[in-house]
Amino acid sequence: MNAEVTIALAQRNFLALSLNPYPGRGIVAGLDETGKYMVQVYWIMGRSENSRNRVFKANDETGRLYTEAADSSAMRPEDAALIIYNAMLEAVPFYVVSNGDQTDTVMDDLDVYNVLSGRPPYADTVMVEPFSLGLALSNREYEPDVPNFTQRITAVSKLCQGGQRTMMSILRKSRFGDRCDQHTYELHPGPGFGHCITTYSGDGNPLPPFCGDPLVMPLVGGLEDIAQAYWGALNEANRVSLAVKWIDISNGRSDIRIINKYTQS
Repeated sequence: MNAEVTIALAQRNFLALSLNPYPGRGIVAGLDETGKYMVQVYWIMGRSENSRNRVFKANDETGRLYTEAADSSAMRPEDAALIIYNAMLEAVPFYVVSNGDQTDTVMDDLDVYNVLSGRPPYADTVMVEPFSLGLALSNREYEPDVPNFTQRITAVSKLCQGGQRTMMSILRKSRFGDRCDQHTYELHPGPGFGHCITTYSGDGNPLPPFCGDPLVMPLVGGLEDIAQAYWGALNEANRVSLAVKWIDISNGRSDIRIINKYTQS
């Protein structure tokens, strides 16, 4: 696919996102225009008072991004398990982002993988098989939120010698029963582009799931440019929080930019 076609496709997908009233939670993972930084974008949206009662917070030293209640007194305990979680974690050379507590599942698997491989940052050893996101999530499934059965979406960006890898996973309820279908991708975005997966394809009751493969999306400008572009694309009534992680390929260091609609009380 030539550059002009890719740019047009990414712009068309971005326009579709901006016209979608409720894509739900979403992930974009790719490279900045210079090719020197890996980029991860993650956002959350909400229709109910409880799902809107959230903010993003971050630990800049560890690269951790997590959700907390904006108003803890209004948080229903029965809902906390699905809406309070680690959204981004990292263990160089791996950077994980997801829409639920499977972030921790992947990190637990990565901890074992890094020990077994004796892997220093950036090294590609042959001591063990390459890390498998599908295998790490093999015991997980979609969320139990009847009637939506929200998909679990996950991305892992990995620093490699001479570049990077992007892995993505979608865990969705089968059309033919209660079994979980797992879709796993290994992607190689070019500079200025990322791949996007969301939980829903639009508004509805029940909410229609995102279908198909990850969508090519633009990643234009710097950290702040990307944050403002995607925040501006999300439906103003339903957007809740957005974060962009900016990862320096030369040294593995990351920065996080957060935009919250609501303030924490």
